[in-house]
Amino acid sequence: MIALLQRVTRANVVVEGAVIGAIDAGLMVLVCAERGDTEREADALLTKLLGYRVFADAAGKMNLSVTDVAGGLLLVPQFTLAADTKSGSRPSFTPAASPEDGRRLFDHFVAQARARHPVVATGQFGADMQVSLTNDGPVTFWLQTSPK
Repeated sequence: MIALLQRVTRANVVVEGAVIGAIDAGLMVLVCAERGDTEREADALLTKLLGYRVFADAAGKMNLSVTDVAGGLLLVPQFTLAADTKSGSRPSFTPAASPEDGRRLFDHFVAQARARHPVVATGQFGADMQVSLTNDGPVTFWLQTSPK
């Protein structure tokens, strides 16, 4: 699975003109399931995400996680992160999980996040979403877990 996380001061997702998910300071995370991923990869990615130290401590060093700062999580499904862009001028989405597996794993990821973190908002799987954010830093990281 893949997570592209961005430290934000605020972020939101709009579907059909309505805000369906919003957070203040925290992480906006684009989440993608790849072929062969299971709940094991989703759980490992979530553990890494919740503990990843991207927020400043009192000395200004990136030593605190979203859990440590009680920041928000905005989880947005984004299958295009799995695109194969190595050749040609059009991406191939062969590496992405099927829509059914992608939805199942995103739903699992969200459920586990909600069980482990107090502030979780989401985008909508399969919807045309408009995502707005103010990247803080900017700070952006790519996290990935691969099937064993």
